Amino acid sequence: MLSARTWVVKVGTSVLTGPEGILDPARIDHLAEQISAVMDRGYKVALVSSGAVGAGMGQLGWKRRPENLRQLQAAAAVGQAYLIRAYDEGLRRHRRHAAQLLLTHEDFDSRPRYLNMRNTLHALFECDAVPVINENDTISVDEIRFGDNDRLAAMVTNLLQAPLLVILSVVDGLYRTDPDGAMTAEVVPLVRRIDDQVLALAGAGRSSMGTGGMPSKLDAARLVTQAGGSVIIASGTKPEPLTRILAGEPVGTLFLAHGQTHRARKRWIGLTARPRGHYVVDDGARAALESASKSLLAIGIVEVVGEFEKGDVVGIRDRAGQEFARGLSNYATADARRIRGLRTQQAREALGSALYDEVVHRDNLVLILA
Repeated sequence: MLSARTWVVKVGTSVLTGPEGILDPARIDHLAEQISAVMDRGYKVALVSSGAVGAGMGQLGWKRRPENLRQLQAAAAVGQAYLIRAYDEGLRRHRRHAAQLLLTHEDFDSRPRYLNMRNTLHALFECDAVPVINENDTISVDEIRFGDNDRLAAMVTNLLQAPLLVILSVVDGLYRTDPDGAMTAEVVPLVRRIDDQVLALAGAGRSSMGTGGMPSKLDAARLVTQAGGSVIIASGTKPEPLTRILAGEPVGTLFLAHGQTHRARKRWIGLTARPRGHYVVDDGARAALESASKSLLAIGIVEVVGEFEKGDVVGIRDRAGQEFARGLSNYATADARRIRGLRTQQAREALGSALYDEVVHRDNLVLILA
């Protein structure tokens, strides 16, 4: 896990702020010191940081997180400037710079923007700068929000093909029992696979200032581990969490990688870009895709859902509605509907000059692990 040289660190709002939402400079400085110590050992670190809304609330004198989207965006606009300045001041004490990247989901959906993002991050690593990444809350709306920075951190981890995501929260890790309902709650030290039993431990709680909770952290962990990375969930309010991890100490809960290590392009197809529509396939097609690594042919398609163009990412579902794969469609919606359920020769005749025998080629298809 520590043999590769790139980490993504995600820090939650409640780690950075006090109970009233005011940014705590001492916590920022401690995190900057920790990141610099890791980088001094030759690692590259990208930081995904919440806290803009909380910092803005503190600057504006608001005591409660607003529910109105316009007020949230205003708080983010005020707070983001304060947040990035605090990071830059903290990192400059260790002769490093903070570099701000504000992203929306559309940046990950678009393949050119996705690649530009990756190129920028690598250029910043070469400059020995620390990318400080946050959702662009000032322009995001409900339909395109990540929902929390846990998922954003997972997507950045897969973008960079980083071997490790560290999620720093106000909890010590994944608990075996509800920490609010027990005098002593035991932390699960190791999770080999995120299954229903593990998900049942998540509960539904979240911090008063943040937008996520343990369920969102487990979703992020599953997104990373099924792509071949590992995840640690640990407390960011306790001393030196990153250097303790670097030293090999047991910190928080470690989620081991269990999926196939996908190349960057397939991570984008299967785990990052949002599907524009989906194909519903029969049992034979699902078996062929899962067990024989075949391409998706028209004869196996029973339904075409949504509106998409050639080259768009589509989901592939079985008759029960379970999505088990994603891929790049060789056909737009109209043509896909014309050839669904047809044999290859029939599909050629239906389209006249069909260019592809495969609706989704196996080279552009990624199975999604449950």
